Amino acid sequence: MSEVAVADRPVTDSLVTVFGGSGFLGRYVVRALAKRGYRIRVPVRRPDLAGFLQPLGYVGQIQVMQANVRFPASVLAAAAGSECVINLVGVLAPSGRQSFDAVHAFGAKAIAMAATEAGAGLVHVSAIGADAESEVAYARTKGEGEAAARAAVPNATIVRPSIVFGPEDQFFNRFAALSRFTPALPLIGGGHTRFQPVFVGDVAAAIQRLVEGKGVPGATYELGGPEVRTFRELMELMLHEIGSKRLLVDLPFGVADFQARFLEMLPKPLLTRDQVAMLRSDNVVSEAAIAEGRTLTGLGIAPASLASVLPSYLWRFRKAGQFTRVET
Repeated sequence: MSEVAVADRPVTDSLVTVFGGSGFLGRYVVRALAKRGYRIRVPVRRPDLAGFLQPLGYVGQIQVMQANVRFPASVLAAAAGSECVINLVGVLAPSGRQSFDAVHAFGAKAIAMAATEAGAGLVHVSAIGADAESEVAYARTKGEGEAAARAAVPNATIVRPSIVFGPEDQFFNRFAALSRFTPALPLIGGGHTRFQPVFVGDVAAAIQRLVEGKGVPGATYELGGPEVRTFRELMELMLHEIGSKRLLVDLPFGVADFQARFLEMLPKPLLTRDQVAMLRSDNVVSEAAIAEGRTLTGLGIAPASLASVLPSYLWRFRKAGQFTRVET
Protein backbone atom coordinates (compact mmCIF):
# COMPACT_ATOMS: atom_id res chain seq x y z
CA MET A 1 0.00 0.00 0.00
CA SER A 2 1.72 3.19 -1.14
CA GLU A 3 1.04 6.12 1.14
CA VAL A 4 1.69 9.86 1.27
CA ALA A 5 0.81 12.38 3.95
CA VAL A 6 -1.60 15.25 3.41
CA ALA A 7 -1.61 17.35 6.58
CA ASP A 8 -2.47 14.85 9.34
CA ARG A 9 -4.57 12.61 7.10
CA PRO A 10 -3.39 9.16 6.05
CA VAL A 11 -3.91 9.03 2.28
CA THR A 12 -3.30 6.04 0.03
CA ASP A 13 -3.93 5.20 -3.59
CA SER A 14 -5.11 1.70 -2.61
CA LEU A 15 -8.77 0.99 -3.32
CA VAL A 16 -10.76 -1.60 -1.37
CA THR A 17 -14.24 -2.58 -2.53
CA VAL A 18 -16.57 -3.71 0.26
CA PHE A 19 -19.65 -5.62 -0.88
CA GLY A 20 -22.22 -5.54 1.93
CA GLY A 21 -20.57 -2.45 3.37
CA SER A 22 -23.86 -0.85 4.41
CA GLY A 23 -24.84 -3.73 6.69
CA PHE A 24 -24.28 -4.30 10.41
CA LEU A 25 -20.70 -5.58 10.09
CA GLY A 26 -20.05 -3.54 6.96
CA ARG A 27 -20.21 -0.12 8.57
CA TYR A 28 -17.54 -1.18 11.08
CA VAL A 29 -15.32 -2.60 8.35
CA VAL A 30 -15.65 0.59 6.31
CA ARG A 31 -14.76 2.71 9.33
CA ALA A 32 -11.75 0.53 10.22
CA LEU A 33 -10.40 0.77 6.66
CA ALA A 34 -11.10 4.50 6.46
CA LYS A 35 -9.03 5.09 9.60
CA ARG A 36 -6.12 3.32 7.89
CA GLY A 37 -6.38 5.66 4.92
CA TYR A 38 -7.76 3.33 2.24
CA ARG A 39 -10.03 4.58 -0.49
CA ILE A 40 -13.23 2.59 -0.15
CA ARG A 41 -15.90 1.71 -2.68
CA VAL A 42 -19.19 0.35 -1.32
CA PRO A 43 -21.50 -1.28 -3.90
CA VAL A 44 -25.09 -1.51 -2.67
CA ARG A 45 -28.52 -2.13 -4.17
CA ARG A 46 -29.88 1.16 -2.82
CA PRO A 47 -27.19 3.89 -2.77
CA ASP A 48 -29.79 6.37 -1.51
CA LEU A 49 -29.94 4.42 1.77
CA ALA A 50 -26.17 4.23 2.32
CA GLY A 51 -25.26 7.91 2.61
CA PHE A 52 -24.54 7.43 6.33
CA LEU A 53 -21.25 5.72 5.39
CA GLN A 54 -19.56 8.74 3.83
CA PRO A 55 -19.04 10.72 7.07
CA LEU A 56 -17.01 7.74 8.36
CA GLY A 57 -14.09 8.97 6.24
CA TYR A 58 -12.66 12.14 4.73
CA VAL A 59 -14.36 13.95 1.88
CA GLY A 60 -14.27 11.72 -1.18
CA GLN A 61 -12.64 8.79 0.64
CA ILE A 62 -15.76 6.59 0.64
CA GLN A 63 -17.68 6.10 -2.59
CA VAL A 64 -21.12 4.47 -2.66
CA MET A 65 -22.28 2.99 -5.96
CA GLN A 66 -25.12 0.85 -7.26
CA ALA A 67 -24.57 -2.88 -7.79
CA ASN A 68 -26.41 -6.12 -7.17
CA VAL A 69 -24.70 -9.47 -6.62
CA ARG A 70 -27.41 -11.13 -8.71
CA PHE A 71 -26.15 -9.18 -11.74
CA PRO A 72 -22.49 -10.08 -12.45
CA ALA A 73 -21.92 -7.16 -14.82
CA SER A 74 -22.60 -4.67 -12.02
CA VAL A 75 -20.29 -6.62 -9.71
CA LEU A 76 -17.47 -6.53 -12.29
CA ALA A 77 -17.83 -2.77 -12.62
CA ALA A 78 -17.78 -2.32 -8.84
CA ALA A 79 -14.59 -4.36 -8.35
CA ALA A 80 -12.62 -2.76 -11.22
CA GLY A 81 -9.37 -1.18 -10.09
CA SER A 82 -9.49 -2.63 -6.59
CA GLU A 83 -6.48 -3.89 -4.68
CA CYS A 84 -8.68 -6.00 -2.45
CA VAL A 85 -12.33 -7.07 -2.52
CA ILE A 86 -14.27 -7.91 0.64
CA ASN A 87 -17.50 -9.91 0.52
CA LEU A 88 -19.74 -9.31 3.53
CA VAL A 89 -23.01 -10.02 1.72
CA GLY A 90 -25.39 -12.39 3.47
CA VAL A 91 -28.97 -12.87 4.60
CA LEU A 92 -30.28 -14.58 7.73
CA ALA A 93 -33.57 -15.45 6.05
CA PRO A 94 -34.53 -15.47 2.36
CA SER A 95 -36.79 -12.70 1.11
CA GLY A 96 -38.15 -12.49 -2.42
CA ARG A 97 -35.33 -12.74 -4.93
CA GLN A 98 -32.76 -12.49 -2.13
CA SER A 99 -32.60 -16.25 -1.61
CA PHE A 100 -29.78 -18.14 0.10
CA ASP A 101 -28.65 -19.57 -3.24
CA ALA A 102 -28.76 -16.19 -4.99
CA VAL A 103 -26.86 -14.31 -2.29
CA HIS A 104 -24.55 -16.82 -0.59
CA ALA A 105 -23.64 -19.00 -3.57
CA PHE A 106 -24.30 -17.22 -6.89
CA GLY A 107 -23.44 -13.82 -5.44
CA ALA A 108 -20.25 -15.10 -3.83
CA LYS A 109 -19.15 -16.58 -7.15
CA ALA A 110 -19.85 -13.31 -8.97
CA ILE A 111 -17.81 -11.35 -6.43
CA ALA A 112 -14.92 -13.83 -6.51
CA MET A 113 -14.85 -13.79 -10.32
CA ALA A 114 -14.87 -10.00 -10.27
CA ALA A 115 -11.91 -10.00 -7.86
CA THR A 116 -10.05 -12.28 -10.28
CA GLU A 117 -10.85 -9.98 -13.20
CA ALA A 118 -9.57 -7.00 -11.22
CA GLY A 119 -6.43 -8.85 -10.09
CA ALA A 120 -7.44 -8.15 -6.50
CA GLY A 121 -7.13 -10.09 -3.28
CA LEU A 122 -10.29 -11.46 -1.68
CA VAL A 123 -11.51 -11.61 1.90
CA HIS A 124 -14.68 -13.68 2.01
CA VAL A 125 -16.79 -13.54 5.19
CA SER A 126 -18.76 -16.71 5.84
CA ALA A 127 -19.93 -18.24 9.14
CA ILE A 128 -18.94 -20.94 11.58
CA GLY A 129 -20.81 -24.07 10.54
CA ALA A 130 -20.58 -23.41 6.79
CA ASP A 131 -20.67 -26.77 5.00
CA ALA A 132 -21.41 -27.38 1.33
CA GLU A 133 -22.74 -30.85 2.25
CA SER A 134 -25.12 -29.63 4.95
CA GLU A 135 -28.85 -30.31 4.74
CA VAL A 136 -29.45 -26.84 6.20
CA ALA A 137 -29.84 -24.33 3.37
CA TYR A 138 -28.05 -21.50 5.20
CA ALA A 139 -25.00 -23.59 6.07
CA ARG A 140 -24.96 -25.32 2.66
CA THR A 141 -25.01 -22.11 0.64
CA LYS A 142 -22.42 -20.52 2.91
CA GLY A 143 -20.21 -23.55 2.22
CA GLU A 144 -20.85 -23.28 -1.51
CA GLY A 145 -19.91 -19.61 -1.36
CA GLU A 146 -16.60 -20.48 0.29
CA ALA A 147 -15.90 -23.07 -2.41
CA ALA A 148 -16.69 -20.54 -5.15
CA ALA A 149 -14.37 -17.98 -3.55
CA ARG A 150 -11.49 -20.43 -3.34
CA ALA A 151 -12.08 -21.74 -6.89
CA ALA A 152 -11.76 -18.23 -8.34
CA VAL A 153 -9.13 -16.89 -5.92
CA PRO A 154 -7.06 -19.77 -4.44
CA ASN A 155 -5.38 -17.43 -1.94
CA ALA A 156 -8.70 -15.98 -0.77
CA THR A 157 -8.94 -15.62 2.99
CA ILE A 158 -12.11 -17.00 4.56
CA VAL A 159 -13.46 -15.48 7.77
CA ARG A 160 -15.93 -17.47 9.85
CA PRO A 161 -17.33 -15.53 12.82
CA SER A 162 -19.52 -16.98 15.54
CA ILE A 163 -22.59 -14.91 16.41
CA VAL A 164 -21.65 -11.21 16.07
CA PHE A 165 -22.86 -8.72 18.66
CA GLY A 166 -22.81 -4.94 18.89
CA PRO A 167 -25.11 -1.89 19.03
CA GLU A 168 -27.02 -2.76 15.84
CA ASP A 169 -27.04 -6.55 16.21
CA GLN A 170 -30.03 -8.76 15.45
CA PHE A 171 -29.46 -11.10 18.39
CA PHE A 172 -29.44 -9.34 21.76
CA ASN A 173 -31.50 -6.42 20.45
CA ARG A 174 -34.13 -8.75 19.04
CA PHE A 175 -34.59 -10.77 22.21
CA ALA A 176 -34.46 -7.68 24.42
CA ALA A 177 -37.23 -6.12 22.33
CA LEU A 178 -39.21 -9.36 22.45
CA SER A 179 -38.98 -9.44 26.25
CA ARG A 180 -40.84 -6.13 26.41
CA PHE A 181 -44.16 -7.60 25.37
CA THR A 182 -43.96 -11.29 26.27
CA PRO A 183 -43.83 -12.87 29.74
CA ALA A 184 -41.55 -15.69 28.58
CA LEU A 185 -38.74 -16.37 26.14
CA PRO A 186 -38.35 -19.72 24.37
CA LEU A 187 -35.22 -21.82 24.73
CA ILE A 188 -35.16 -23.96 21.59
CA GLY A 189 -33.81 -27.41 22.33
CA GLY A 190 -33.59 -26.50 26.00
CA GLY A 191 -31.12 -23.68 25.38
CA HIS A 192 -28.08 -25.97 25.46
CA THR A 193 -26.54 -24.84 22.16
CA ARG A 194 -23.17 -23.19 22.77
CA PHE A 195 -22.08 -19.92 21.16
CA GLN A 196 -18.92 -17.83 21.26
CA PRO A 197 -20.23 -14.29 20.66
CA VAL A 198 -17.71 -11.95 19.05
CA PHE A 199 -17.80 -8.15 19.14
CA VAL A 200 -18.43 -6.57 15.73
CA GLY A 201 -15.53 -4.16 16.20
CA ASP A 202 -13.13 -7.05 16.69
CA VAL A 203 -14.34 -8.77 13.51
CA ALA A 204 -13.85 -5.52 11.59
CA ALA A 205 -10.35 -5.13 13.02
CA ALA A 206 -9.52 -8.68 11.94
CA ILE A 207 -10.72 -8.02 8.39
CA GLN A 208 -8.71 -4.80 8.26
CA ARG A 209 -5.57 -6.71 9.27
CA LEU A 210 -6.22 -9.39 6.68
CA VAL A 211 -6.55 -6.70 4.00
CA GLU A 212 -3.15 -5.40 5.10
CA GLY A 213 -1.64 -8.85 4.60
CA LYS A 214 -1.15 -9.66 8.27
CA GLY A 215 -2.83 -13.06 7.99
CA VAL A 216 -1.97 -16.30 6.22
CA PRO A 217 -3.05 -16.24 2.54
CA GLY A 218 -5.62 -18.91 1.77
CA ALA A 219 -6.35 -19.64 5.44
CA THR A 220 -9.76 -19.92 7.09
CA TYR A 221 -10.02 -17.82 10.24
CA GLU A 222 -12.60 -18.61 12.92
CA LEU A 223 -13.51 -15.64 15.08
CA GLY A 224 -15.07 -15.89 18.51
CA GLY A 225 -15.04 -13.89 21.70
CA PRO A 226 -13.34 -14.82 24.98
CA GLU A 227 -16.39 -16.63 26.39
CA VAL A 228 -18.36 -19.71 25.36
CA ARG A 229 -21.94 -19.47 26.62
CA THR A 230 -25.06 -21.57 26.13
CA PHE A 231 -28.15 -20.01 24.60
CA ARG A 232 -29.78 -20.12 28.06
CA GLU A 233 -26.83 -18.28 29.61
CA LEU A 234 -26.96 -15.61 26.91
CA MET A 235 -30.65 -15.02 27.55
CA GLU A 236 -30.02 -14.81 31.29
CA LEU A 237 -27.22 -12.31 30.70
CA MET A 238 -29.38 -10.21 28.38
CA LEU A 239 -32.26 -10.13 30.88
CA HIS A 240 -29.86 -9.13 33.66
CA GLU A 241 -28.46 -6.26 31.58
CA ILE A 242 -31.92 -4.84 30.86
CA GLY A 243 -33.13 -5.40 34.42
CA SER A 244 -36.00 -7.64 33.37
CA LYS A 245 -37.37 -10.88 34.78
CA ARG A 246 -38.89 -13.28 32.28
CA LEU A 247 -39.58 -16.98 32.28
CA LEU A 248 -37.25 -19.06 30.14
CA VAL A 249 -39.30 -21.91 28.71
CA ASP A 250 -37.79 -25.01 27.13
CA LEU A 251 -39.07 -25.55 23.59
CA PRO A 252 -38.31 -28.96 22.04
CA PHE A 253 -36.76 -28.89 18.56
CA GLY A 254 -39.80 -30.63 17.05
CA VAL A 255 -42.22 -28.02 18.40
CA ALA A 256 -39.93 -25.17 17.35
CA ASP A 257 -39.67 -26.57 13.83
CA PHE A 258 -43.46 -26.81 13.58
CA GLN A 259 -43.91 -23.21 14.73
CA ALA A 260 -41.20 -22.01 12.35
CA ARG A 261 -43.19 -23.31 9.37
CA PHE A 262 -45.69 -20.55 10.03
CA LEU A 263 -43.43 -17.85 11.49
CA GLU A 264 -41.13 -17.89 8.47
CA MET A 265 -44.05 -16.76 6.29
CA LEU A 266 -44.07 -13.35 7.99
CA PRO A 267 -42.54 -10.38 6.10
CA LYS A 268 -39.83 -10.29 8.78
CA PRO A 269 -39.65 -13.90 10.04
CA LEU A 270 -39.35 -14.29 13.80
CA LEU A 271 -38.05 -17.83 13.34
CA THR A 272 -37.24 -20.09 10.40
CA ARG A 273 -36.76 -23.84 10.09
CA ASP A 274 -33.17 -23.21 9.05
CA GLN A 275 -32.51 -21.33 12.27
CA VAL A 276 -34.01 -24.15 14.31
CA ALA A 277 -31.84 -26.69 12.50
CA MET A 278 -28.69 -24.63 13.08
CA LEU A 279 -29.38 -24.59 16.81
CA ARG A 280 -28.80 -28.35 16.86
CA SER A 281 -25.06 -27.70 16.54
CA ASP A 282 -22.69 -25.61 18.66
CA ASN A 283 -21.35 -22.41 17.11
CA VAL A 284 -17.84 -22.11 18.54
CA VAL A 285 -14.26 -21.78 17.30
CA SER A 286 -12.72 -25.18 16.55
CA GLU A 287 -9.75 -26.61 18.42
CA ALA A 288 -7.85 -26.81 15.12
CA ALA A 289 -8.26 -23.08 14.49
CA ILE A 290 -7.05 -22.30 18.02
CA ALA A 291 -4.02 -24.59 17.70
CA GLU A 292 -3.06 -23.08 14.33
CA GLY A 293 -3.60 -19.45 15.36
CA ARG A 294 -6.44 -18.87 12.91
CA THR A 295 -8.28 -16.74 15.46
CA LEU A 296 -8.54 -13.17 16.72
CA THR A 297 -5.65 -13.80 19.09
CA GLY A 298 -3.61 -15.14 16.19
CA LEU A 299 -4.14 -11.79 14.46
CA GLY A 300 -3.00 -9.92 17.56
CA ILE A 301 -6.47 -8.88 18.68
CA ALA A 302 -7.62 -9.26 22.29
CA PRO A 303 -11.36 -9.99 21.96
CA ALA A 304 -13.80 -7.85 23.91
CA SER A 305 -15.98 -9.53 26.52
CA LEU A 306 -19.77 -9.45 26.58
CA ALA A 307 -19.76 -7.61 29.90
CA SER A 308 -17.61 -4.81 28.50
CA VAL A 309 -19.91 -4.09 25.56
CA LEU A 310 -23.53 -5.10 26.26
CA PRO A 311 -24.27 -2.36 28.84
CA SER A 312 -23.28 0.28 26.27
CA TYR A 313 -26.35 -0.41 24.14
CA LEU A 314 -28.82 -2.64 26.00
CA TRP A 315 -29.50 0.13 28.51
CA ARG A 316 -32.19 1.46 26.15
CA PHE A 317 -34.34 -1.56 26.97
CA ARG A 318 -34.28 -0.85 30.71
CA LYS A 319 -37.38 0.59 32.35
CA ALA A 320 -35.71 3.95 33.05
CA GLY A 321 -33.04 3.72 30.39
CA GLN A 322 -29.53 4.62 31.49
CA PHE A 323 -30.87 5.73 34.86
CA THR A 324 -31.88 2.18 35.83
CA ARG A 325 -29.52 0.61 38.35
CA VAL A 326 -28.49 -2.93 37.43
CA GLU A 327 -26.97 -5.12 40.12
CA THR A 328 -23.55 -6.50 39.30
